[in-house]
Amino acid sequence: MDSTPAAIDYLNPSVPRALPWHELELVEATPESLAGYGMLVDDPQEFPVEIVTWPKPEGRPVDPGTGNEAGTVTGEFSFWWEGDLLLGANSAVDDRYLFGWSCNPGEARRDRAPWLPPRVVLWHANYHPDGGQLFFPNDGNDFVSPLALPGDDVTPERFVAFHVTGGRGLYIHPGVWHEGVFPVGLRSRFHDEQGAVHARVSCNFADEFGVFLSVPLPQP
Repeated sequence: MDSTPAAIDYLNPSVPRALPWHELELVEATPESLAGYGMLVDDPQEFPVEIVTWPKPEGRPVDPGTGNEAGTVTGEFSFWWEGDLLLGANSAVDDRYLFGWSCNPGEARRDRAPWLPPRVVLWHANYHPDGGQLFFPNDGNDFVSPLALPGDDVTPERFVAFHVTGGRGLYIHPGVWHEGVFPVGLRSRFHDEQGAVHARVSCNFADEFGVFLSVPLPQP
């Protein structure tokens, strides 16, 4: 029997209509608070993105200087609200996402008049084992990113919501759990650079823990 998991439908996730929320703490992103998670970025053109050597669990080692030559891809990562739905599109990897809602998904309305919710309710997070990822706001907007330190034993309690201000960008180390960067506003566009292999390891909070993550969004 094939044990390969089915591909995730990021635009139409199979989640319950309502679940309890695990509320995240909102922390100002500083070099000290981001230690282990990543770094603040002032110039995306001068910032090196880490690429991880292809893993080989046993036997002869990978030759030095090989297994890490795929490099990076760049593009624009856009995020926007449509009513109660937070959506995104990443041209670097040609993908689109439904990140979450402003309320439980069973109550969410796409036709609600434009408004800036006080939160985004997440169903999913992931990490990239092949490389880091850099987000830089093209429009200079503040944003929030939920992060957790590396480890496949991740739980909702390990996530922290980092608030990045002052037009600065965010670099996330390889293996750090994340789920995009969420604008403090109705929409925002980011310069994105990440590993070209684009390996992705996922956690579905609804399936694994019976909760959604509630990420606070400051009002502009």
